[in-house]
Amino acid sequence: MARGDQLSRQWKIIHTLMASGKGKPAGELAGELDCHTRTVYRDLEALQMAGFPLYTEQNEGKTHWSILDAGRRQMPLPLNLTELMALYFSRNMLKVLQGTAIFDSLTALFEKVKATLPPEYIAYLDKLTHSLEVGVKAYKPYQRFQQILAQVNEAAQNRRYIEIGYFSMRRQELTRRRIAPYKVWFYDETFYIIGFCELRQDVRLFAVDRIETLHICDAYFEPPQDFDAGQFMQASFGVFQGEPVQVRIRFAPAVAGYIREKIWHPTQTLTTQADGGLIFSAEVAGIEEIKHWVLKWGAGAVVMAPEALRLAVFEEIAGMAANYQCGDKAP
Repeated sequence: MARGDQLSRQWKIIHTLMASGKGKPAGELAGELDCHTRTVYRDLEALQMAGFPLYTEQNEGKTHWSILDAGRRQMPLPLNLTELMALYFSRNMLKVLQGTAIFDSLTALFEKVKATLPPEYIAYLDKLTHSLEVGVKAYKPYQRFQQILAQVNEAAQNRRYIEIGYFSMRRQELTRRRIAPYKVWFYDETFYIIGFCELRQDVRLFAVDRIETLHICDAYFEPPQDFDAGQFMQASFGVFQGEPVQVRIRFAPAVAGYIREKIWHPTQTLTTQADGGLIFSAEVAGIEEIKHWVLKWGAGAVVMAPEALRLAVFEEIAGMAANYQCGDKAP
Protein backbone atom coordinates (compact mmCIF):
# COMPACT_ATOMS: atom_id res chain seq x y z
CA MET A 1 0.00 0.00 0.00
CA ALA A 2 1.27 3.49 -0.83
CA ARG A 3 2.43 5.51 2.16
CA GLY A 4 0.24 8.39 1.04
CA ASP A 5 -2.85 6.15 1.37
CA GLN A 6 -1.81 5.15 4.89
CA LEU A 7 -1.29 8.73 6.05
CA SER A 8 -4.53 9.84 4.42
CA ARG A 9 -6.41 7.05 6.19
CA GLN A 10 -4.82 7.91 9.54
CA TRP A 11 -5.81 11.55 9.07
CA LYS A 12 -9.40 10.43 8.49
CA ILE A 13 -9.27 8.30 11.64
CA ILE A 14 -8.16 11.31 13.70
CA HIS A 15 -10.89 13.49 12.16
CA THR A 16 -13.57 10.83 12.71
CA LEU A 17 -12.63 10.26 16.34
CA MET A 18 -12.52 14.01 16.99
CA ALA A 19 -16.00 14.41 15.51
CA SER A 20 -17.43 11.51 17.50
CA GLY A 21 -18.39 12.37 21.05
CA LYS A 22 -18.51 8.75 22.23
CA GLY A 23 -15.68 7.29 20.14
CA LYS A 24 -16.03 4.47 17.63
CA PRO A 25 -15.29 0.74 17.47
CA ALA A 26 -12.49 -0.35 15.14
CA GLY A 27 -14.97 -2.32 13.04
CA GLU A 28 -17.11 0.76 12.43
CA LEU A 29 -14.03 2.77 11.47
CA ALA A 30 -13.06 0.02 9.03
CA GLY A 31 -16.49 0.19 7.41
CA GLU A 32 -16.29 3.96 6.96
CA LEU A 33 -12.76 3.76 5.57
CA ASP A 34 -13.51 0.75 3.36
CA CYS A 35 -10.62 -1.31 4.70
CA HIS A 36 -10.03 -4.37 6.92
CA THR A 37 -10.37 -4.08 10.71
CA ARG A 38 -6.78 -5.30 11.11
CA THR A 39 -5.65 -2.32 9.02
CA VAL A 40 -7.49 0.06 11.37
CA TYR A 41 -5.84 -1.56 14.41
CA ARG A 42 -2.41 -1.06 12.81
CA ASP A 43 -3.23 2.59 12.12
CA LEU A 44 -4.47 3.15 15.67
CA GLU A 45 -1.30 1.60 17.04
CA ALA A 46 0.85 3.77 14.76
CA LEU A 47 -0.98 6.90 15.92
CA GLN A 48 -0.48 5.95 19.56
CA MET A 49 3.23 5.41 18.94
CA ALA A 50 3.35 8.84 17.27
CA GLY A 51 2.07 10.36 20.51
CA PHE A 52 -1.62 10.89 19.82
CA PRO A 53 -3.65 10.54 23.06
CA LEU A 54 -5.86 7.63 22.00
CA TYR A 55 -7.71 5.64 24.61
CA THR A 56 -10.39 2.94 24.75
CA GLU A 57 -13.51 2.48 26.83
CA GLN A 58 -16.35 0.00 26.88
CA ASN A 59 -19.70 1.15 25.56
CA GLU A 60 -22.66 -1.20 25.07
CA GLY A 61 -20.37 -4.21 25.14
CA LYS A 62 -18.01 -2.85 22.48
CA THR A 63 -14.55 -1.31 22.69
CA HIS A 64 -14.74 2.29 21.51
CA TRP A 65 -11.67 4.26 20.48
CA SER A 66 -11.50 7.97 21.33
CA ILE A 67 -8.95 10.78 21.29
CA LEU A 68 -8.31 13.50 23.84
CA ASP A 69 -8.70 16.93 22.25
CA ALA A 70 -5.63 18.53 23.80
CA GLY A 71 -5.54 21.24 21.15
CA ARG A 72 -8.96 22.64 22.05
CA ARG A 73 -8.02 23.02 25.72
CA GLN A 74 -4.90 25.00 24.84
CA MET A 75 -6.30 27.19 22.07
CA PRO A 76 -8.72 30.00 23.05
CA LEU A 77 -10.65 29.46 19.80
CA PRO A 78 -13.43 27.02 18.86
CA LEU A 79 -11.01 24.86 16.85
CA ASN A 80 -10.52 21.16 17.30
CA LEU A 81 -7.32 19.19 16.78
CA THR A 82 -7.79 18.33 13.11
CA GLU A 83 -8.79 21.92 12.29
CA LEU A 84 -5.61 23.21 13.94
CA MET A 85 -3.52 20.61 12.12
CA ALA A 86 -5.14 21.43 8.78
CA LEU A 87 -4.54 25.15 9.36
CA TYR A 88 -0.88 24.56 10.11
CA PHE A 89 -0.48 22.19 7.16
CA SER A 90 -2.00 24.77 4.76
CA ARG A 91 0.89 27.19 5.26
CA ASN A 92 2.72 25.87 2.20
CA MET A 93 -0.27 26.68 0.01
CA LEU A 94 0.18 30.39 0.71
CA LYS A 95 3.78 30.80 -0.42
CA VAL A 96 2.59 32.89 -3.36
CA LEU A 97 1.76 35.67 -0.87
CA GLN A 98 5.38 36.05 0.24
CA GLY A 99 6.44 39.66 0.54
CA THR A 100 3.03 40.93 1.61
CA ALA A 101 1.72 42.00 5.00
CA ILE A 102 -0.88 39.25 4.58
CA PHE A 103 1.83 36.60 4.44
CA ASP A 104 3.62 38.10 7.46
CA SER A 105 0.39 37.94 9.48
CA LEU A 106 -0.27 34.38 8.36
CA THR A 107 3.27 33.37 9.32
CA ALA A 108 2.70 34.78 12.81
CA LEU A 109 -0.60 32.89 13.01
CA PHE A 110 1.03 29.62 11.96
CA GLU A 111 3.71 30.06 14.62
CA LYS A 112 0.99 30.45 17.25
CA VAL A 113 -0.75 27.33 15.96
CA LYS A 114 2.56 25.47 16.03
CA ALA A 115 3.12 26.53 19.64
CA THR A 116 -0.36 25.24 20.49
CA LEU A 117 0.06 21.78 18.96
CA PRO A 118 1.98 19.15 20.94
CA PRO A 119 5.42 18.27 19.45
CA GLU A 120 4.30 14.80 18.43
CA TYR A 121 1.50 16.30 16.33
CA ILE A 122 3.96 18.58 14.54
CA ALA A 123 6.16 15.55 13.87
CA TYR A 124 3.15 13.76 12.38
CA LEU A 125 2.41 16.71 10.10
CA ASP A 126 6.03 16.72 8.96
CA LYS A 127 5.52 13.10 7.90
CA LEU A 128 2.54 14.17 5.82
CA THR A 129 4.73 16.54 3.81
CA HIS A 130 6.61 13.50 2.48
CA SER A 131 3.46 12.38 0.67
CA LEU A 132 1.73 15.73 0.00
CA GLU A 133 3.39 19.05 -0.70
CA VAL A 134 2.31 22.19 -2.52
CA GLY A 135 4.72 23.23 -5.25
CA VAL A 136 5.17 26.90 -6.10
CA LYS A 137 7.16 27.92 -9.16
CA ALA A 138 6.65 31.28 -10.83
CA TYR A 139 5.29 33.95 -8.49
CA LYS A 140 5.75 37.68 -8.01
CA PRO A 141 7.97 38.87 -5.14
CA TYR A 142 5.85 41.55 -3.49
CA GLN A 143 8.44 42.75 -0.95
CA ARG A 144 8.99 46.05 -2.76
CA PHE A 145 5.25 46.62 -3.22
CA GLN A 146 4.24 46.20 0.42
CA GLN A 147 3.62 49.90 0.95
CA ILE A 148 1.62 50.30 -2.26
CA LEU A 149 -0.46 47.21 -1.48
CA ALA A 150 -1.14 48.52 2.03
CA GLN A 151 -2.22 51.90 0.60
CA VAL A 152 -4.49 50.22 -1.93
CA ASN A 153 -6.17 48.19 0.81
CA GLU A 154 -6.60 51.29 2.96
CA ALA A 155 -8.16 53.26 0.10
CA ALA A 156 -10.49 50.41 -0.88
CA GLN A 157 -11.67 49.92 2.70
CA ASN A 158 -12.23 53.65 3.28
CA ARG A 159 -13.65 54.24 -0.23
CA ARG A 160 -11.20 56.97 -1.14
CA TYR A 161 -9.97 57.80 -4.62
CA ILE A 162 -6.34 57.16 -5.49
CA GLU A 163 -4.10 58.79 -8.07
CA ILE A 164 -1.59 56.40 -9.61
CA GLY A 165 1.22 56.39 -12.10
CA TYR A 166 0.52 53.16 -13.97
CA PHE A 167 2.76 51.37 -16.46
CA SER A 168 0.87 49.57 -19.22
CA MET A 169 2.79 46.46 -20.27
CA ARG A 170 0.84 46.17 -23.51
CA ARG A 171 1.38 49.77 -24.63
CA GLN A 172 4.75 50.16 -22.88
CA GLU A 173 3.81 53.57 -21.51
CA LEU A 174 3.28 55.29 -18.18
CA THR A 175 -0.03 57.10 -17.59
CA ARG A 176 -1.47 59.02 -14.66
CA ARG A 177 -4.96 58.04 -13.59
CA ARG A 178 -7.47 58.68 -10.83
CA ILE A 179 -9.41 55.58 -9.92
CA ALA A 180 -12.01 54.48 -7.40
CA PRO A 181 -10.68 51.16 -6.03
CA TYR A 182 -13.74 48.96 -5.57
CA LYS A 183 -11.87 45.81 -4.57
CA VAL A 184 -8.46 44.13 -4.43
CA TRP A 185 -8.51 40.92 -6.51
CA PHE A 186 -5.92 38.13 -6.25
CA TYR A 187 -5.60 35.87 -9.29
CA ASP A 188 -2.78 33.74 -10.69
CA GLU A 189 -0.17 34.99 -8.18
CA THR A 190 -1.01 38.64 -8.94
CA PHE A 191 -2.84 41.34 -6.97
CA TYR A 192 -5.17 43.51 -9.03
CA ILE A 193 -7.33 46.54 -8.32
CA ILE A 194 -10.84 46.41 -9.74
CA GLY A 195 -11.99 50.00 -9.95
CA PHE A 196 -13.50 52.81 -11.96
CA CYS A 197 -10.91 54.62 -14.07
CA GLU A 198 -11.74 58.27 -14.74
CA LEU A 199 -9.33 58.36 -17.69
CA ARG A 200 -11.12 55.51 -19.51
CA GLN A 201 -14.55 56.17 -17.95
CA ASP A 202 -14.97 52.47 -17.29
CA VAL A 203 -14.31 49.77 -14.69
CA ARG A 204 -10.81 48.41 -15.29
CA LEU A 205 -8.19 46.11 -13.76
CA PHE A 206 -4.79 47.36 -12.61
CA ALA A 207 -1.93 45.07 -11.58
CA VAL A 208 -0.59 46.34 -8.26
CA ASP A 209 3.04 45.60 -9.20
CA ARG A 210 2.77 47.95 -12.20
CA ILE A 211 1.83 50.94 -10.05
CA GLU A 212 4.89 53.17 -9.87
CA THR A 213 3.42 55.98 -7.76
CA LEU A 214 0.30 56.17 -5.60
CA HIS A 215 -1.41 58.96 -3.68
CA ILE A 216 -4.56 58.56 -1.59
CA CYS A 217 -6.91 61.46 -2.32
CA ASP A 218 -9.11 63.29 0.17
CA ALA A 219 -12.18 62.67 -2.01
CA TYR A 220 -14.49 59.74 -1.28
CA PHE A 221 -16.51 57.57 -3.67
CA GLU A 222 -19.52 55.28 -3.44
CA PRO A 223 -19.34 52.07 -5.49
CA PRO A 224 -22.46 51.17 -7.49
CA GLN A 225 -24.85 49.19 -5.32
CA ASP A 226 -25.30 46.56 -8.01
CA PHE A 227 -21.57 46.05 -8.67
CA ASP A 228 -20.40 42.49 -8.05
CA ALA A 229 -16.69 41.79 -8.56
CA GLY A 230 -17.24 38.06 -9.06
CA GLN A 231 -19.84 38.67 -11.73
CA PHE A 232 -17.64 41.31 -13.36
CA MET A 233 -14.77 38.81 -13.65
CA GLN A 234 -16.89 35.80 -14.59
CA ALA A 235 -16.74 36.25 -18.36
CA SER A 236 -12.94 36.61 -18.41
CA PHE A 237 -10.89 33.61 -19.41
CA GLY A 238 -8.32 34.98 -16.97
CA VAL A 239 -8.41 38.67 -16.08
CA PHE A 240 -8.76 40.49 -19.41
CA GLN A 241 -12.04 42.19 -20.21
CA GLY A 242 -13.71 42.57 -23.59
CA GLU A 243 -16.86 42.06 -25.59
CA PRO A 244 -18.52 38.64 -25.10
CA VAL A 245 -17.35 36.17 -27.74
CA GLN A 246 -18.65 32.65 -28.38
CA VAL A 247 -15.66 30.39 -29.04
CA ARG A 248 -15.49 26.81 -30.33
CA ILE A 249 -12.21 24.90 -30.26
CA ARG A 250 -11.60 21.34 -31.39
CA PHE A 251 -9.11 19.30 -29.38
CA ALA A 252 -7.42 16.19 -30.77
CA PRO A 253 -7.78 12.86 -28.92
CA ALA A 254 -4.18 13.13 -27.66
CA VAL A 255 -4.98 16.23 -25.56
CA ALA A 256 -8.74 15.88 -25.04
CA GLY A 257 -8.23 14.08 -21.73
CA TYR A 258 -6.38 17.08 -20.29
CA ILE A 259 -9.24 19.39 -21.26
CA ARG A 260 -11.80 17.14 -19.56
CA GLU A 261 -9.87 17.24 -16.29
CA LYS A 262 -10.61 20.88 -15.45
CA ILE A 263 -13.32 23.50 -15.39
CA TRP A 264 -11.68 26.13 -17.58
CA HIS A 265 -14.60 28.55 -17.68
CA PRO A 266 -18.03 28.67 -15.98
CA THR A 267 -19.84 28.71 -19.36
CA GLN A 268 -17.92 25.84 -20.95
CA THR A 269 -19.52 22.85 -22.62
CA LEU A 270 -17.59 19.81 -23.85
CA THR A 271 -18.84 17.71 -26.75
CA THR A 272 -17.11 14.37 -27.27
CA GLN A 273 -16.34 13.41 -30.87
CA ALA A 274 -16.42 9.95 -32.46
CA ASP A 275 -12.61 9.81 -32.72
CA GLY A 276 -12.12 10.56 -29.00
CA GLY A 277 -11.47 14.26 -29.47
CA LEU A 278 -13.79 16.95 -28.18
CA ILE A 279 -15.15 20.40 -28.95
CA PHE A 280 -14.80 23.05 -26.26
CA SER A 281 -17.41 25.83 -26.34
CA ALA A 282 -17.68 28.88 -24.09
CA GLU A 283 -18.61 32.55 -24.04
CA VAL A 284 -15.57 34.56 -22.97
CA ALA A 285 -14.57 38.21 -22.70
CA GLY A 286 -12.40 39.03 -25.70
CA ILE A 287 -10.00 36.69 -27.49
CA GLU A 288 -6.55 37.69 -26.19
CA GLU A 289 -6.24 35.29 -23.26
CA ILE A 290 -7.94 32.35 -24.92
CA LYS A 291 -5.62 32.83 -27.90
CA HIS A 292 -2.63 32.10 -25.66
CA TRP A 293 -4.48 29.12 -24.18
CA VAL A 294 -5.07 27.66 -27.65
CA LEU A 295 -1.39 28.12 -28.55
CA LYS A 296 -0.41 26.23 -25.40
CA TRP A 297 -1.88 23.04 -26.86
CA GLY A 298 0.06 23.31 -30.11
CA ALA A 299 -1.20 21.20 -33.01
CA GLY A 300 -3.66 19.50 -30.64
CA ALA A 301 -6.06 22.47 -30.78
CA VAL A 302 -7.86 24.01 -33.77
CA VAL A 303 -10.08 27.09 -33.49
CA MET A 304 -13.43 26.57 -35.21
CA ALA A 305 -14.97 29.94 -34.28
CA PRO A 306 -14.89 32.90 -34.29
CA GLU A 307 -12.91 33.80 -37.38
CA ALA A 308 -11.15 36.62 -35.52
CA LEU A 309 -9.68 34.11 -33.07
CA ARG A 310 -8.64 31.76 -35.91
CA LEU A 311 -6.84 34.66 -37.61
CA ALA A 312 -5.18 35.81 -34.37
CA VAL A 313 -3.84 32.30 -33.69
CA PHE A 314 -2.69 31.93 -37.32
CA GLU A 315 -0.81 35.25 -37.23
CA GLU A 316 0.89 34.32 -33.96
CA ILE A 317 2.00 30.96 -35.36
CA ALA A 318 3.23 32.63 -38.56
CA GLY A 319 5.26 35.10 -36.52
CA MET A 320 6.79 32.29 -34.47
CA ALA A 321 7.65 30.35 -37.63
CA ALA A 322 9.30 33.43 -39.12
CA ASN A 323 11.47 33.77 -36.02
CA TYR A 324 12.77 30.23 -36.41
CA GLN A 325 13.47 30.61 -40.13
CA CYS A 326 16.42 32.76 -39.09
CA GLY A 327 18.33 29.60 -38.17
CA ASP A 328 20.54 30.06 -35.13
CA LYS A 329 20.30 33.84 -35.33
CA ALA A 330 17.97 35.77 -33.08
CA PRO A 331 15.22 37.65 -34.96
